[in-house]
Amino acid sequence: MGNYRILYISGSIGLGHVTRDILIADEIRHGCDTVDIVWIATGPAKRFLEARGERFLPEVERYYDPNTAAQSAAQGPALNLFQYGSRAGKGWLSNIALFEEILKEHSFDLVVADEAYEISYFYGRSKRPGLPPFVEIIDFIGFEPMSNRISERVTLWIMNRVWSKSGRRRGNGYRTLFVGERGDVPDERFGLFLRGKRAYADKRCVFIGYVIGFRPGEFEDREALRRRLGYGKKPLVVCTSGGTAVGAELLRLCGKSHPLLRERLGELEMVLVCGPALSPEDIDAPAGVSVKGFVPKLYEHLAACDLAVVQGGGGTTLELTVLHRPFLYFPLEGHFEQQYHIPRRLDRHGAGIRMSYRTTDAETLAETICTHIGEHVHYGPVPAEGARHAAEIILASL
Repeated sequence: MGNYRILYISGSIGLGHVTRDILIADEIRHGCDTVDIVWIATGPAKRFLEARGERFLPEVERYYDPNTAAQSAAQGPALNLFQYGSRAGKGWLSNIALFEEILKEHSFDLVVADEAYEISYFYGRSKRPGLPPFVEIIDFIGFEPMSNRISERVTLWIMNRVWSKSGRRRGNGYRTLFVGERGDVPDERFGLFLRGKRAYADKRCVFIGYVIGFRPGEFEDREALRRRLGYGKKPLVVCTSGGTAVGAELLRLCGKSHPLLRERLGELEMVLVCGPALSPEDIDAPAGVSVKGFVPKLYEHLAACDLAVVQGGGGTTLELTVLHRPFLYFPLEGHFEQQYHIPRRLDRHGAGIRMSYRTTDAETLAETICTHIGEHVHYGPVPAEGARHAAEIILASL
Protein backbone atom coordinates (compact mmCIF):
# COMPACT_ATOMS: atom_id res chain seq x y z
CA MET A 1 0.00 0.00 0.00
CA GLY A 2 1.09 3.59 -0.54
CA ASN A 3 1.12 6.60 1.75
CA TYR A 4 -2.35 7.56 2.94
CA ARG A 5 -3.77 10.35 5.06
CA ILE A 6 -6.87 9.70 7.18
CA LEU A 7 -8.93 12.24 9.10
CA TYR A 8 -10.48 10.53 12.13
CA ILE A 9 -13.33 12.38 13.88
CA SER A 10 -14.15 10.99 17.32
CA GLY A 11 -17.55 12.44 18.14
CA SER A 12 -20.01 11.96 20.99
CA ILE A 13 -19.38 12.78 24.64
CA GLY A 14 -17.35 11.16 27.38
CA LEU A 15 -14.74 8.47 26.72
CA GLY A 16 -16.72 5.46 25.52
CA HIS A 17 -16.18 6.16 21.83
CA VAL A 18 -12.61 7.43 21.77
CA THR A 19 -11.36 4.33 23.57
CA ARG A 20 -12.68 2.15 20.75
CA ASP A 21 -11.48 4.68 18.17
CA ILE A 22 -7.88 4.43 19.31
CA LEU A 23 -8.09 0.62 19.20
CA ILE A 24 -9.36 0.83 15.62
CA ALA A 25 -6.65 3.37 14.74
CA ASP A 26 -3.96 1.08 16.16
CA GLU A 27 -5.27 -1.78 14.02
CA ILE A 28 -5.22 0.49 10.95
CA ARG A 29 -1.58 1.34 11.63
CA HIS A 30 -0.80 -2.32 12.18
CA GLY A 31 -2.31 -3.13 8.79
CA CYS A 32 -0.55 -0.27 6.98
CA ASP A 33 2.59 1.31 8.41
CA THR A 34 2.50 4.20 5.92
CA VAL A 35 -0.87 5.57 6.99
CA ASP A 36 -1.00 9.02 8.62
CA ILE A 37 -3.96 9.59 11.00
CA VAL A 38 -4.88 13.07 12.20
CA TRP A 39 -7.72 13.71 14.61
CA ILE A 40 -10.65 15.92 15.47
CA ALA A 41 -11.98 15.42 19.00
CA THR A 42 -13.15 17.57 21.89
CA GLY A 43 -13.54 17.41 25.68
CA PRO A 44 -12.32 14.30 27.51
CA ALA A 45 -11.74 12.49 24.21
CA LYS A 46 -9.26 15.15 23.07
CA ARG A 47 -7.39 15.01 26.39
CA PHE A 48 -7.22 11.22 26.13
CA LEU A 49 -5.73 11.42 22.62
CA GLU A 50 -3.31 14.17 23.65
CA ALA A 51 -1.98 11.95 26.43
CA ARG A 52 -1.23 9.31 23.79
CA GLY A 53 0.66 11.79 21.63
CA GLU A 54 -1.85 11.81 18.78
CA ARG A 55 -1.86 14.69 16.28
CA PHE A 56 -4.79 17.02 15.58
CA LEU A 57 -5.85 19.33 12.80
CA PRO A 58 -5.29 23.00 13.72
CA GLU A 59 -9.02 23.58 13.17
CA VAL A 60 -9.82 21.33 16.14
CA GLU A 61 -9.79 24.40 18.40
CA ARG A 62 -12.82 25.75 16.51
CA TYR A 63 -14.73 22.47 16.49
CA TYR A 64 -17.86 22.58 18.63
CA ASP A 65 -17.64 20.54 21.86
CA PRO A 66 -20.93 18.63 22.51
CA ASN A 67 -19.82 17.98 26.10
CA THR A 68 -20.73 21.60 26.85
CA ALA A 69 -24.37 21.04 25.91
CA ALA A 70 -24.45 17.70 27.73
CA GLN A 71 -23.25 19.24 30.99
CA SER A 72 -25.72 22.11 30.77
CA ALA A 73 -28.58 19.67 30.07
CA ALA A 74 -27.66 17.45 33.01
CA GLN A 75 -30.04 17.44 35.97
CA GLY A 76 -28.30 15.53 38.74
CA PRO A 77 -28.02 11.88 37.65
CA ALA A 78 -30.22 12.56 34.60
CA LEU A 79 -29.74 14.01 31.15
CA ASN A 80 -32.47 15.93 29.35
CA LEU A 81 -31.62 14.71 25.85
CA PHE A 82 -34.19 17.00 24.22
CA GLN A 83 -32.54 20.02 25.84
CA TYR A 84 -29.15 18.65 24.83
CA GLY A 85 -30.18 18.43 21.19
CA SER A 86 -31.73 21.89 21.25
CA ARG A 87 -28.61 23.47 22.74
CA ALA A 88 -26.20 21.56 20.50
CA GLY A 89 -28.00 22.28 17.21
CA LYS A 90 -26.14 25.47 16.32
CA GLY A 91 -22.86 23.84 17.23
CA TRP A 92 -23.54 20.96 14.85
CA LEU A 93 -24.28 23.41 12.05
CA SER A 94 -21.02 25.23 12.75
CA ASN A 95 -19.18 21.89 12.61
CA ILE A 96 -20.61 21.22 9.15
CA ALA A 97 -19.42 24.63 7.94
CA LEU A 98 -15.99 24.07 9.51
CA PHE A 99 -15.76 20.62 7.95
CA GLU A 100 -16.40 22.07 4.49
CA GLU A 101 -13.61 24.56 5.17
CA ILE A 102 -11.31 21.72 6.26
CA LEU A 103 -11.91 19.82 3.03
CA LYS A 104 -10.90 22.91 1.05
CA GLU A 105 -7.72 23.45 3.06
CA HIS A 106 -6.55 19.85 3.52
CA SER A 107 -6.29 16.72 1.41
CA PHE A 108 -7.40 13.34 2.80
CA ASP A 109 -7.64 9.90 1.30
CA LEU A 110 -10.41 8.91 3.74
CA VAL A 111 -12.56 10.35 6.52
CA VAL A 112 -13.63 8.20 9.48
CA ALA A 113 -16.30 9.56 11.84
CA ASP A 114 -17.44 7.82 15.01
CA GLU A 115 -20.90 9.07 16.00
CA ALA A 116 -20.34 12.47 14.36
CA TYR A 117 -23.85 12.64 12.94
CA GLU A 118 -23.58 16.17 11.62
CA ILE A 119 -20.70 15.06 9.38
CA SER A 120 -22.62 11.95 8.30
CA TYR A 121 -25.58 14.19 7.45
CA PHE A 122 -23.32 16.42 5.35
CA TYR A 123 -21.93 13.44 3.44
CA GLY A 124 -25.37 11.97 2.90
CA ARG A 125 -26.74 15.11 1.29
CA SER A 126 -23.74 16.88 -0.21
CA LYS A 127 -23.46 17.21 -3.99
CA ARG A 128 -19.92 18.52 -3.69
CA PRO A 129 -17.68 16.70 -6.20
CA GLY A 130 -14.43 15.07 -5.16
CA LEU A 131 -15.33 14.15 -1.58
CA PRO A 132 -12.92 11.60 -0.08
CA PRO A 133 -14.37 8.20 0.83
CA PHE A 134 -16.21 8.19 4.15
CA VAL A 135 -16.64 5.56 6.85
CA GLU A 136 -19.09 6.24 9.67
CA ILE A 137 -19.15 4.22 12.90
CA ILE A 138 -22.37 3.86 14.90
CA ASP A 139 -23.71 1.59 17.65
CA PHE A 140 -27.46 2.24 17.58
CA ILE A 141 -30.12 3.00 15.00
CA GLY A 142 -33.01 5.35 15.65
CA PHE A 143 -33.78 7.95 18.32
CA GLU A 144 -36.18 7.12 21.15
CA PRO A 145 -38.38 9.67 22.99
CA MET A 146 -37.84 9.77 26.74
CA SER A 147 -40.99 11.68 27.62
CA ASN A 148 -44.58 12.12 26.47
CA ARG A 149 -44.01 15.72 25.39
CA ILE A 150 -45.55 16.26 21.95
CA SER A 151 -42.70 18.58 20.92
CA GLU A 152 -40.08 15.93 21.69
CA ARG A 153 -41.97 13.14 19.96
CA VAL A 154 -42.61 15.19 16.81
CA THR A 155 -39.00 16.38 16.67
CA LEU A 156 -37.64 12.84 17.04
CA TRP A 157 -40.10 11.50 14.45
CA ILE A 158 -38.74 14.07 11.98
CA MET A 159 -35.15 13.14 12.89
CA ASN A 160 -35.95 9.45 12.49
CA ARG A 161 -37.57 10.11 9.13
CA VAL A 162 -34.39 11.83 7.96
CA TRP A 163 -32.33 8.90 9.29
CA SER A 164 -34.58 6.26 7.68
CA LYS A 165 -34.27 7.92 4.29
CA SER A 166 -30.53 8.58 4.55
CA GLY A 167 -28.22 6.88 2.10
CA ARG A 168 -30.16 7.61 -1.06
CA ARG A 169 -27.50 10.03 -2.28
CA ARG A 170 -24.55 8.10 -0.89
CA GLY A 171 -22.08 6.79 -3.40
CA ASN A 172 -19.84 3.78 -3.33
CA GLY A 173 -17.36 5.63 -1.12
CA TYR A 174 -19.74 5.74 1.88
CA ARG A 175 -19.62 2.85 4.37
CA THR A 176 -21.45 2.41 7.68
CA LEU A 177 -19.94 0.16 10.35
CA PHE A 178 -22.22 -0.97 13.17
CA VAL A 179 -20.40 -1.79 16.41
CA GLY A 180 -22.35 -4.80 17.60
CA GLU A 181 -24.50 -7.57 16.22
CA ARG A 182 -27.62 -7.64 14.08
CA GLY A 183 -29.66 -8.56 17.16
CA ASP A 184 -28.72 -5.18 18.69
CA VAL A 185 -30.96 -3.46 16.15
CA PRO A 186 -34.62 -3.50 17.28
CA ASP A 187 -36.98 -5.27 14.88
CA GLU A 188 -39.32 -2.29 14.80
CA ARG A 189 -40.04 0.80 12.75
CA PHE A 190 -38.28 4.15 12.97
CA GLY A 191 -41.71 5.57 13.69
CA LEU A 192 -45.29 5.68 12.46
CA PHE A 193 -45.40 5.12 8.67
CA LEU A 194 -41.58 4.82 8.54
CA ARG A 195 -39.45 1.88 7.47
CA GLY A 196 -38.08 -0.85 9.72
CA LYS A 197 -34.80 -0.30 11.57
CA ARG A 198 -33.46 -3.80 11.02
CA ALA A 199 -34.27 -3.70 7.30
CA TYR A 200 -32.40 -0.40 7.10
CA ALA A 201 -29.42 -1.87 8.96
CA ASP A 202 -29.32 -4.96 6.75
CA LYS A 203 -29.07 -2.74 3.69
CA ARG A 204 -26.78 0.01 4.97
CA CYS A 205 -24.55 -1.46 7.70
CA VAL A 206 -21.68 -3.88 8.15
CA PHE A 207 -21.88 -5.54 11.57
CA ILE A 208 -18.33 -5.73 12.91
CA GLY A 209 -18.91 -7.12 16.42
CA TYR A 210 -17.68 -5.30 19.53
CA VAL A 211 -14.48 -3.39 20.22
CA ILE A 212 -12.59 -4.13 23.44
CA GLY A 213 -9.01 -3.39 24.46
CA PHE A 214 -8.08 -6.79 25.88
CA ARG A 215 -8.31 -10.45 24.98
CA PRO A 216 -11.18 -12.46 26.45
CA GLY A 217 -9.74 -14.80 29.07
CA GLU A 218 -6.69 -12.58 29.63
CA PHE A 219 -7.42 -12.19 33.34
CA GLU A 220 -8.24 -15.73 34.38
CA ASP A 221 -5.68 -15.57 37.24
CA ARG A 222 -7.56 -12.98 39.27
CA GLU A 223 -5.47 -13.48 42.40
CA ALA A 224 -2.30 -12.52 40.54
CA LEU A 225 -4.11 -9.56 38.98
CA ARG A 226 -5.31 -8.32 42.37
CA ARG A 227 -1.80 -8.56 43.81
CA ARG A 228 -0.39 -6.59 40.87
CA LEU A 229 -3.02 -3.86 41.30
CA GLY A 230 -2.43 -3.64 45.07
CA TYR A 231 -5.70 -5.18 46.25
CA GLY A 232 -5.89 -7.61 49.14
CA LYS A 233 -8.19 -10.54 49.78
CA LYS A 234 -11.16 -8.51 51.03
CA PRO A 235 -14.30 -8.44 48.84
CA LEU A 236 -13.71 -5.69 46.27
CA VAL A 237 -16.40 -3.35 44.91
CA VAL A 238 -15.40 -0.99 42.08
CA CYS A 239 -17.73 1.94 41.34
CA THR A 240 -17.28 4.12 38.24
CA SER A 241 -18.82 7.39 37.10
CA GLY A 242 -18.18 7.19 33.36
CA GLY A 243 -16.56 9.84 31.20
CA THR A 244 -18.69 12.83 32.24
CA ALA A 245 -19.41 14.67 35.47
CA VAL A 246 -23.03 13.45 35.53
CA GLY A 247 -21.95 10.30 37.39
CA ALA A 248 -20.88 12.17 40.54
CA GLU A 249 -24.19 11.45 42.26
CA LEU A 250 -23.81 7.72 41.65
CA LEU A 251 -20.37 7.72 43.29
CA ARG A 252 -21.73 9.61 46.28
CA LEU A 253 -24.55 7.07 46.61
CA CYS A 254 -21.99 4.24 46.55
CA GLY A 255 -20.01 5.97 49.27
CA LYS A 256 -23.10 6.25 51.45
CA SER A 257 -23.69 2.51 51.11
CA HIS A 258 -20.22 1.65 52.41
CA PRO A 259 -20.95 1.77 56.18
CA LEU A 260 -24.04 -0.39 55.63
CA LEU A 261 -21.99 -2.89 53.64
CA ARG A 262 -19.40 -3.06 56.40
CA GLU A 263 -22.15 -3.94 58.87
CA ARG A 264 -23.34 -6.80 56.68
CA LEU A 265 -20.10 -8.09 55.16
CA GLY A 266 -17.49 -7.15 57.71
CA GLU A 267 -14.29 -6.42 55.80
CA LEU A 268 -14.77 -4.76 52.43
CA GLU A 269 -12.72 -2.77 49.93
CA MET A 270 -14.59 -0.12 47.91
CA VAL A 271 -13.00 1.98 45.16
CA LEU A 272 -14.68 4.99 43.55
CA VAL A 273 -13.28 5.87 40.09
CA CYS A 274 -14.04 9.45 39.06
CA GLY A 275 -13.04 9.46 35.40
CA PRO A 276 -11.65 12.44 33.44
CA ALA A 277 -14.44 14.94 34.13
CA LEU A 278 -14.38 14.69 37.93
CA SER A 279 -11.73 15.23 40.55
CA PRO A 280 -11.44 13.00 43.64
CA GLU A 281 -11.91 16.19 45.66
CA ASP A 282 -15.42 16.46 44.20
CA ILE A 283 -16.46 13.28 46.04
CA ASP A 284 -16.87 13.40 49.81
CA ALA A 285 -16.25 9.72 50.49
CA PRO A 286 -16.50 8.15 53.96
CA ALA A 287 -13.47 6.76 55.76
CA GLY A 288 -12.26 3.46 54.35
CA VAL A 289 -13.32 4.23 50.76
CA SER A 290 -10.60 4.79 48.16
CA VAL A 291 -11.24 7.49 45.55
CA LYS A 292 -9.26 7.46 42.30
CA GLY A 293 -9.08 9.88 39.40
CA PHE A 294 -8.90 8.76 35.80
CA VAL A 295 -7.68 5.13 35.51
CA PRO A 296 -6.27 4.41 32.00
CA LYS A 297 -6.83 0.62 32.08
CA LEU A 298 -9.99 0.52 34.13
CA TYR A 299 -10.91 -2.88 32.71
CA GLU A 300 -8.10 -4.43 34.79
CA HIS A 301 -9.75 -3.20 37.99
CA LEU A 302 -13.12 -4.41 36.74
CA ALA A 303 -11.59 -7.83 36.07
CA ALA A 304 -10.23 -7.91 39.63
CA CYS A 305 -13.46 -6.90 41.40
CA ASP A 306 -16.07 -9.06 43.07
CA LEU A 307 -18.79 -6.67 41.91
CA ALA A 308 -18.94 -3.41 39.95
CA VAL A 309 -21.40 -0.53 40.18
CA VAL A 310 -21.44 1.50 36.97
CA GLN A 311 -23.48 3.83 34.84
CA GLY A 312 -25.23 2.38 31.81
CA GLY A 313 -22.58 3.27 29.23
CA GLY A 314 -21.94 0.88 26.37
CA GLY A 315 -18.18 0.56 26.85
CA THR A 316 -17.95 -0.31 30.54
CA THR A 317 -20.96 -2.63 30.56
CA LEU A 318 -19.55 -4.43 27.50
CA GLU A 319 -16.19 -4.92 29.23
CA LEU A 320 -17.90 -6.36 32.29
CA THR A 321 -19.90 -8.70 30.08
CA VAL A 322 -16.75 -9.97 28.37
CA LEU A 323 -15.01 -10.30 31.77
CA HIS A 324 -17.95 -12.24 33.26
CA ARG A 325 -18.08 -10.08 36.39
CA PRO A 326 -21.30 -9.40 38.35
CA PHE A 327 -22.36 -5.78 38.06
CA LEU A 328 -25.14 -3.32 38.79
CA TYR A 329 -25.75 -0.65 36.18
CA PHE A 330 -27.65 2.62 36.42
CA PRO A 331 -28.78 3.90 32.98
CA LEU A 332 -28.59 7.67 32.86
CA GLU A 333 -32.13 9.01 33.14
CA GLY A 334 -33.30 10.71 29.96
CA HIS A 335 -30.53 9.11 27.88
CA PHE A 336 -32.23 6.90 25.30
CA GLU A 337 -29.11 4.88 24.45
CA GLN A 338 -28.60 3.93 28.10
CA GLN A 339 -32.31 3.55 28.81
CA TYR A 340 -33.23 1.58 25.71
CA HIS A 341 -30.51 0.30 23.36
CA ILE A 342 -27.83 -0.80 25.83
CA PRO A 343 -30.22 -2.64 28.22
CA ARG A 344 -31.55 -4.57 25.22
CA ARG A 345 -28.03 -5.71 24.39
CA LEU A 346 -27.29 -6.64 28.00
CA ASP A 347 -30.54 -8.59 28.22
CA ARG A 348 -29.58 -10.55 25.10
CA HIS A 349 -26.35 -11.59 26.80
CA GLY A 350 -27.98 -12.12 30.20
CA ALA A 351 -25.61 -9.58 31.74
CA GLY A 352 -25.92 -7.12 34.60
CA ILE A 353 -28.56 -6.07 37.12
CA ARG A 354 -30.44 -2.97 36.02
CA MET A 355 -30.99 -0.32 38.69
CA SER A 356 -32.66 3.08 38.85
CA TYR A 357 -31.04 6.01 40.62
CA ARG A 358 -34.46 7.53 41.23
CA THR A 359 -35.66 4.53 43.27
CA THR A 360 -32.37 3.47 44.90
CA ASP A 361 -31.18 4.73 48.27
CA ALA A 362 -28.08 3.67 50.18
CA GLU A 363 -29.95 0.89 51.98
CA THR A 364 -31.32 -0.58 48.74
CA LEU A 365 -27.93 -0.37 47.06
CA ALA A 366 -26.19 -2.07 49.98
CA GLU A 367 -28.77 -4.85 50.02
CA THR A 368 -28.42 -5.44 46.26
CA ILE A 369 -24.62 -5.46 46.44
CA CYS A 370 -24.74 -8.01 49.26
CA THR A 371 -27.04 -10.22 47.19
CA HIS A 372 -24.79 -10.29 44.11
CA ILE A 373 -21.22 -9.72 45.28
CA GLY A 374 -18.95 -12.61 44.35
CA GLU A 375 -21.76 -14.23 42.37
CA HIS A 376 -20.70 -16.70 39.71
CA VAL A 377 -22.05 -15.45 36.38
CA HIS A 378 -21.85 -16.75 32.84
CA TYR A 379 -22.95 -14.37 30.13
CA GLY A 380 -23.57 -15.11 26.49
CA PRO A 381 -20.66 -15.11 23.98
CA VAL A 382 -19.48 -11.72 22.75
CA PRO A 383 -17.79 -11.30 19.33
CA ALA A 384 -14.86 -9.06 20.28
CA GLU A 385 -12.84 -8.62 17.06
CA GLY A 386 -14.54 -5.37 16.07
CA ALA A 387 -11.37 -3.25 15.95
CA ARG A 388 -9.67 -5.62 13.52
CA HIS A 389 -12.77 -5.96 11.34
CA ALA A 390 -13.23 -2.17 11.24
CA ALA A 391 -9.59 -1.61 10.29
CA GLU A 392 -9.79 -4.14 7.47
CA ILE A 393 -12.83 -2.39 5.99
CA ILE A 394 -11.31 1.06 6.42
CA LEU A 395 -8.05 0.04 4.73
CA ALA A 396 -9.99 -1.59 1.90
CA SER A 397 -11.81 1.72 1.37
CA LEU A 398 -8.59 3.64 0.65
